[in-house]
Amino acid sequence: MKPVKEGKVREIYDNGESLIMVATDRISCFDVILNNTISKKGTVLTQMSKFWFDMTKDIIPNHMISVDVKDMPAFFQQEKYDGNSMMCKKLEMIPVECIVRGYITGSGWASYQKDGTVCGIKLPEGLKESDKLPEPIYTPSTKAEIGDHDENISFEQSIVHLEKAFPGKGEEYATKIKEATIALYKKCADYALTRGIIIADTKFEFGLDENGELVLADEMLTPDSSRFWPADVYEPGHSQPSFDKQFARDWLKSNKDHNWTLPEDVTQKTIDKYLQVYKMLTGKEL
Repeated sequence: MKPVKEGKVREIYDNGESLIMVATDRISCFDVILNNTISKKGTVLTQMSKFWFDMTKDIIPNHMISVDVKDMPAFFQQEKYDGNSMMCKKLEMIPVECIVRGYITGSGWASYQKDGTVCGIKLPEGLKESDKLPEPIYTPSTKAEIGDHDENISFEQSIVHLEKAFPGKGEEYATKIKEATIALYKKCADYALTRGIIIADTKFEFGLDENGELVLADEMLTPDSSRFWPADVYEPGHSQPSFDKQFARDWLKSNKDHNWTLPEDVTQKTIDKYLQVYKMLTGKEL
């Protein structure tokens, strides 16, 4: 079988009535696929998404059918697909990345320092880097093709963007995905805090099923799509240590002649972080 679509990290296979989404061990930083692979990373992403999908199906249905390769065609019943593959419902995807920020960091912090706003949203004065925001904010972006950068847009622009894709439904879908994004973040961030993890920000993607109903899709609250901080050393006023790709990003930033290749100790520390946060959040070893 050949993938019908290949993303930076995922491969998607057409399985007739369903899709099979394989999370590879590839890693991307700054929208570039690195030359390294990170062993077990795909399994962490798939199993962590399953954990959150199970937890949040009372808020919104999701696209997951099974993560057991025994439920999939024989092609997937080989070691390299076991654990990192998810059989999913087919959906019409909504072309917006739904980003929610509970803390001010990264590009949001850079924007706030310039003019006191993040993606056009005015924030209180006097915030420090990594401060918790009074309420989580929704900052959508358009989905870029591989090699291009996603573009941040305002909520109003997301209505216009979705109106083009779904005439007569732009405002309805923009409002529904915003409300679902905030509700999902609040539930999961509250839970994560009880496990010693701060979810600083994350992104969700949604699609429509055959009845036009909203369904949560893609991955959910993984170290690839989220910033996870250890709560026990959280201290606003500077950047925080994290359980995600930030370790790899920081190394690339400080080693300009990297040629998009990480040294072995950095790839090992990266997977150690992924496995650690998986255990902290789920209580299980992978």
